[in-house]
Amino acid sequence: MDLLQNRSLVDRTWSPTPYEQWVDDLQSICGNFNPHSMQRGDSVIGTASRIDVCGMEFAHVSNDLDYVHRDWEDIRRDANEHLFLILQLEGVCGVEHSGQQNILDVGECILVDSTRPTTFYFRGHFSNHLSLHLPRQLMYSNSKIDFDVARKLEASDPMAMMLRALIAKMMTTPDSEAASPYLRQLMFDTTRQAFLSTGVQTASLNSLHESASKRMQMVDILIDKHLTDSDLSAKWLATRLGISIRTLQQDFQGMGMTCTTVIRDKRLRFAREKIEQLKEQRNPTTIAEVAYSAGFNDISYFNRSFKELFDCAPSELLRAAEPAHRLD
Repeated sequence: MDLLQNRSLVDRTWSPTPYEQWVDDLQSICGNFNPHSMQRGDSVIGTASRIDVCGMEFAHVSNDLDYVHRDWEDIRRDANEHLFLILQLEGVCGVEHSGQQNILDVGECILVDSTRPTTFYFRGHFSNHLSLHLPRQLMYSNSKIDFDVARKLEASDPMAMMLRALIAKMMTTPDSEAASPYLRQLMFDTTRQAFLSTGVQTASLNSLHESASKRMQMVDILIDKHLTDSDLSAKWLATRLGISIRTLQQDFQGMGMTCTTVIRDKRLRFAREKIEQLKEQRNPTTIAEVAYSAGFNDISYFNRSFKELFDCAPSELLRAAEPAHRLD
């Protein structure tokens, strides 16, 4: 299946969707984004819908808006953190993200970090894209290589072609098929390789005099890349960035949080993603093993913190993730 020729995704007559419904649909799938229309109107040409395949979530987003924006306040209100792999299907979309500006044409891809402000520009022209939601902690914590966000892949780039082919394969593979979890892991690995670091972001980590917001972006990347390391701490981060612990603490305080809490919550989100995948493993890992692998040494503390953040115990989440027994 060629994604760019798939009649269910592209090249069809798009019906108007009530504006408020389109906004609600987008936010229910992608988180807090703020759409803006070119002029006051009651409808949007296009839809925002969710597609679930191979245990992964896609957003299929089409519209004729002016732009869609996400700022720091929107980011703080979202509990989930993702890397959005965006594939342009129709039209053109401008992307301003992480200090870079790109224009996506048909077949082109870009990786966007949900923890950083982003603006998508459409200027009232119809645009249609797929957005694959990759759990941020899993993408960084399981990676032995560096990869970049906010860098566009041209449609003719072999890695862009590979990503399109892999997504097409996933969309024709039932969740129940044995290959499903392997395709998901292949998607993680291929995306990392496709956006293999050019060295620009690595170099920026060595800058000693960045603003607080820039430092916090660097801190966020470092935490995710070293999330399960036993020596990850405020002191380690401060040393890595070449700043004092006091400066780092002030940066966190300015955002209304502490370094310890951020590390803990990211580890809990990482553990939640792992627990939700346990049902697909032939040799299931125990919840205790997940907790240890996420950087927790105290299981009681892990269980207590997990319930406080997600309002359910790890064991309850595991039971909820398991297929329900059918009653005839």
